[in-house]
Amino acid sequence: MRPLSENDSQRLLGLYQQGLYESAVNESRRLIRNHPKELILHNILGLSLEGQGLLQLAADAYQDALKINPAIPELQFNLGAMLYALNLWDKAIYHYQKATALNPNFTEAFFNLGITYQSQGNFIKAIESYERTLMIQPGFYEAIGNIGTIMQLQGNLDTAIEYFERALKIHQDARGHYNLAGALRNQGNLVLAIDHYKKAIEKGAHEPEFYSDLGDALWHDGQIKEANQFFRLAVEMSPSHNRSNYQLAIFLYDNAQFEEAIRYFEASQFEDWEERTLYCLYKLEDFDQFETRLQRAILRKNASPFLATLSTHYSQNFKKEDLYNFCPSPLDFVCHEKVPELLENNGELIHALIHDINTSKIGERKQKRLSFGVQSSGNLFKRPEQSFKILEGALIELIKNYHLRFENMPCEFIHSFPKNIEFSSSWFVKMQSGGHLSSHIHEDGWISGAVYLAIPKKRNHPDEGAIELSTDGDEYPRMHNDFPKKTLLPEAGDVIFFPSSVFHRTIPFSSDEERICIAFDLKPAG
Repeated sequence: MRPLSENDSQRLLGLYQQGLYESAVNESRRLIRNHPKELILHNILGLSLEGQGLLQLAADAYQDALKINPAIPELQFNLGAMLYALNLWDKAIYHYQKATALNPNFTEAFFNLGITYQSQGNFIKAIESYERTLMIQPGFYEAIGNIGTIMQLQGNLDTAIEYFERALKIHQDARGHYNLAGALRNQGNLVLAIDHYKKAIEKGAHEPEFYSDLGDALWHDGQIKEANQFFRLAVEMSPSHNRSNYQLAIFLYDNAQFEEAIRYFEASQFEDWEERTLYCLYKLEDFDQFETRLQRAILRKNASPFLATLSTHYSQNFKKEDLYNFCPSPLDFVCHEKVPELLENNGELIHALIHDINTSKIGERKQKRLSFGVQSSGNLFKRPEQSFKILEGALIELIKNYHLRFENMPCEFIHSFPKNIEFSSSWFVKMQSGGHLSSHIHEDGWISGAVYLAIPKKRNHPDEGAIELSTDGDEYPRMHNDFPKKTLLPEAGDVIFFPSSVFHRTIPFSSDEERICIAFDLKPAG
């Protein structure tokens, strides 16, 4: 049998380089029949199948090549990449490790190994792999950026920002600016976040999430017209992009444009789109369609606080049986207690929290439900200040005790209670005279609450500054006013827990004293 000619191999390589993958596959297979031991043929076959999106066949081709010679690091790498794309992460790790063992300076293999560990949630191993990448190639900015992403996922926002900025000093790319914007947004720095979202777009990024996330940041900064523009640009860019459709729908929903919001929720099919569509129908008083779709939703979902709000209100509003067993009597799960750590050492922690709230550079969110007050942006419990971290730890223990207190209650709110106590959001609210929050629920929570740091003592009415909880609120359509409610007047050092499905509002107060609290949502189960 004659050896593989230079002309044959060059012609085959040319087909692949021109993107003529089908022809390259056919030619590779023809040549392999006559030259089964030629590694280059198996490799180009794998690359060409990969180019066609035939990932399993590509992996098979690389495996055939490695049977001939397993000591070629590039082939181990190529097989690892295919296995990763097939979500066979443990096998991908094995072959990336083989590649790095054969070539200890194989930067791309160490980098891809880091990505695979990161996908598994093994952040320690991921960082080790990225750091090894940077030992070989210090300017590998993607590895620096990925360490920043891990830091952000772990709540280390200051460190994440440092890594993102370090990566951008090496290479000014769109993704780098987008990542930095997200960290700044979570930190509450809306102004800088907006600046970097815009820089990401200026770098030529045509990712719909860049536009919709910029819209979200502008919205929370009170730039409504500009926010609307970028939300719509995101959907125009990619009409089937579920997250962009959802974010535009949320914006419309919040601005009471319910009919248009429904269209985008249904286009999104994203997260809790079904509950939010039901909300729009209820607000529009389209009760027939609401009831039909509510019954369908109840059959599919058994652990949605938002769906529980709608089902409970509808059943009480129309004097019907509540068929949803998430939390049928939610006010029974309201809990008012002291936070021991806040009362120790003459309220030292309270003073530290108020000091950090007043002196730290924390952005403010425009909140239309809030009158005569300010609300912070970002997640307080992801900030570096020690006072917030101590309070977070204290609340975690209290929530564990809360769960134990109700653990035998036969409802999904308790049965599906989150196993990992993690706060999806936390923020402060400072109010002055006349301050109040209108009635609302926390659609994205599981259990919600507020820790009170300062409460006005002067009152013209006993309930001034109190929190009112109910199964009715948010200007839902009412057939009557006979809904249960509970009013609680907290003191500094208190915390109030309640299911996120419960309506709550602050009763206005007339004193010239400040009312300061830190509110929070527990991340839902799953």
